[in-house]
Amino acid sequence: MAKIIVADDEQLIRKLVCDFLKKEGHTVLEAEDGCQALRLFEENKDTELLILDIMMPEKDGWEVCREVRKTSEVPILLLSARSQEFDQLNGFESGADDYVTKPFSPVLLMKRVEVLLKRSQVTLKTQSEDIHGLTVDRNAHQVFINGKEITLTVKEFKILLKLIDNLGRVYSREQLLDDIWGFDYYGDTRTVDSHVARLRTKLGDWGNLHLKTVYGVGYKIQESEENEQE
Repeated sequence: MAKIIVADDEQLIRKLVCDFLKKEGHTVLEAEDGCQALRLFEENKDTELLILDIMMPEKDGWEVCREVRKTSEVPILLLSARSQEFDQLNGFESGADDYVTKPFSPVLLMKRVEVLLKRSQVTLKTQSEDIHGLTVDRNAHQVFINGKEITLTVKEFKILLKLIDNLGRVYSREQLLDDIWGFDYYGDTRTVDSHVARLRTKLGDWGNLHLKTVYGVGYKIQESEENEQE
């Protein structure tokens, strides 16, 4: 079962959602405003789903969603009485995975929760792995080098996972741009270069040894420590 944060300033709605989640066996953390939701998320990195009301005090659901997306790909479901197309589009653009309008059926809400949790588990491989002292915990979105945590942005984390999942394969800047940023991104390949440069710096000696630039082609992670032209 999953650890889930439910944030809604309407106590009755929050209690209704939490009661149904608990009946399904989930561990539930409650927040009554956006700031409290962010604090709970920071303190509970093993959270597997956030359910956020949009119209909350302090920070609204859209703001919380954008803040979480800076560091995590945890599934987010937005709740709102606002059913206009603009509001739903704004929710998805903020990084939400699903959008449910009030009033809602608790049974259908639980089914959406189940789908989001299953989908997020399918995208994860082993929870953690170790490559020459670099440990990646996919579930918690954490990276450690010899036990010391390295803080990465979402894009840096995605680049690292892409290269780790395909050790030795060279990815061009264009491929990384399409895979990480998406086909509809209008930036250029210099965006990839700057992210890889920051990623290598954060990884320190490990990055210098294993995160390689293949001149004129792109980037790869190699397991051996042989020298290559940068």
